Amino acid sequence: MSSRKLTKPFRYAIGMFGTSIPINMFKTYAAAFYVIQKGVTTEQFAQVLFLYTFLDALDNPVYGFLSDRTRTRWGRRRPWLVIGTPLLALCFIAFFNIPAFVSGTGIFPYMLLMYMLTGTLDSLINANYGALFPELFKSDAERAKTNAMRQAFQLVAMVISIALTPIVTEKLGYGNTSIVYGILAVIVILYCSLGCHEREIEETGEKPRLWDTLKVMLTNPKFWMFGFANAFYSAAMALVMQAVPFFVQYTLGLEAAASTILLGSVLFLSMGGVAVWAIIVKKYTVMPVWRAALISLAAAFIPLYFANSLVSAIIASCLVGLGFAGAITTMDLIGARIMDEDTRKHGLRREGTYASAMGFMNRLSGLFTSLAFLLVSRLYGFVSGEVPGPQPGEAARFLLTIFPFAVMLISVLFSRFLSFPDDKAALSAGQQAVE
Repeated sequence: MSSRKLTKPFRYAIGMFGTSIPINMFKTYAAAFYVIQKGVTTEQFAQVLFLYTFLDALDNPVYGFLSDRTRTRWGRRRPWLVIGTPLLALCFIAFFNIPAFVSGTGIFPYMLLMYMLTGTLDSLINANYGALFPELFKSDAERAKTNAMRQAFQLVAMVISIALTPIVTEKLGYGNTSIVYGILAVIVILYCSLGCHEREIEETGEKPRLWDTLKVMLTNPKFWMFGFANAFYSAAMALVMQAVPFFVQYTLGLEAAASTILLGSVLFLSMGGVAVWAIIVKKYTVMPVWRAALISLAAAFIPLYFANSLVSAIIASCLVGLGFAGAITTMDLIGARIMDEDTRKHGLRREGTYASAMGFMNRLSGLFTSLAFLLVSRLYGFVSGEVPGPQPGEAARFLLTIFPFAVMLISVLFSRFLSFPDDKAALSAGQQAVE
């Protein structure tokens, strides 16, 4: 194996800022934009989330498999990132810029189409970006350092694209805001991609086979335990981000600026919490800390349920942010361990397929979030911003606290079934053999 340039952790980590900027606005404010402002019903929105989950089931393994088999002078992952990023930005911008000729009943099919395109291109970007992490950084120390930087960039992006977006859209509107975020994402992801130096793989080297890869992966119980724990956790946080504007407007009866305050409380506490959780990981190892983080996040929804003012909601939101920080600090480290075990056992580099499959399990959360919006329609009569039903405040509280608490309990349960042996020596030897 020929020598290669080393990738600077900063250059890779900043890519998380670029990937997070558009998709966080997309996932967080799709409901607020189309349900509250454009008259799409909650049941129609639930249909979009439900249908997209099945598209995700197909596109994620395909993207990862194609990435693993790609052989170019620029690497396996970079060509996909360079080509896919501008396409993602264009579809994201189109999602929030409905053409003038689309109106009335045409808004729903337009939303469905653009949601599918934006979502699948996000899968393409994240499958390749995620696959670079275990490949570029091999030791636990390197990964912990790089992942801490990566999550810090993600949280900065979330502050901008989630917490500040209500203020920005009041000034610029959703359409212009999406243009600014889309251009920023393209610049940052390309900067990251062009600075990542992948490990060279010989043209004559064995390429992963699709069915063999799927068989190994789908019969790996660790993949399923981690995947479901991640999916239920992701559903909880996705609902938190989407439900805050509903909670502020219908439960607290406040202006949009309060959404910025609540979301900012979650994210700023998370930014500080990542460093604390990283220290705890070094002291106690990743698995028990991961489980503790999930438990603390689940518990935080209890005081949030009883919040009835901006002050009490801020305090409870800080507790949510603390648990969220622990989850993002540890989640990717566990995924990397599962990929390492596969590489050591089978002698093939299949990070792309694993990263995309884990991405699909993460996006499986769409099934649960769609169920939440369906239930809020059936249980509380909340149809849309035009027809909020008799209990819009309780409907918003259900989306923000009750359903997320339930799915977090399930996430904690799955985490109890995942464990790793103390195999640092074997892991190091296996990596050296593969390299």
